[in-house]
Amino acid sequence: MTETPETDVATPAAVAGADQGTERDQAAPGPAADTQEDLPVVDVEELPGGARAALEAVLMVADAPVPEERLAAALGLPQAEVRDLLDELSDEYRGDLGGRPRGFELRRGAEGWRIYSSIAHGDVVGRFVLDGQTAKLSQAALETLAVIAYRQPVTRGQVSAVRGVNVDGVVRTLLTRGLIAEIEQDPATGAVLFGTTGYFLERMGYDSLDELPPLAPHLPDLDTLEGLD
Repeated sequence: MTETPETDVATPAAVAGADQGTERDQAAPGPAADTQEDLPVVDVEELPGGARAALEAVLMVADAPVPEERLAAALGLPQAEVRDLLDELSDEYRGDLGGRPRGFELRRGAEGWRIYSSIAHGDVVGRFVLDGQTAKLSQAALETLAVIAYRQPVTRGQVSAVRGVNVDGVVRTLLTRGLIAEIEQDPATGAVLFGTTGYFLERMGYDSLDELPPLAPHLPDLDTLEGLD
């Protein structure tokens, strides 16, 4: 059973991972390896716009940060060259190279590179994303928010296990509304850990999470949900 997302966030929709396996995984043949071998060899410099445009095309389909090594593999270029291209594109989008500042930015984080809407245009983007939405959250969003509030920091997979359904859509909605945020990464699995925000407390009329009603005992312990991510 999968829930329909409440709203689409104004970012590309695909999940990108590091795909860094062990030496055994890299050496062992399998369907993934066969698929890679079947892909045509492409000289990105022969494409319109060259390597820079090819890099932009890849980044536009990623809704999560992409490591430099994966981008280099996709383009068939040395990682150092791809890093230089990323730095140049980042400078170009900010207007540091003489052009106009763009409405989007290319930023590097701990997990890799990703294109984001410009921070300076956050108010405009917020009005667009929330346009036509009702202030009231759906039952699915409220249930997901409750699990995160009482069991934070918690991963998306753990929330899905508690609710018994896929929560990707409602998590995106809660992120868009500013009620939850990505806090850190699980050191064991690398999965993103979510928690509530100050805005959540403000909307609830609380000064701290200690004021939440005693609902937590009715939720399963996170220890029973380990290994889901």
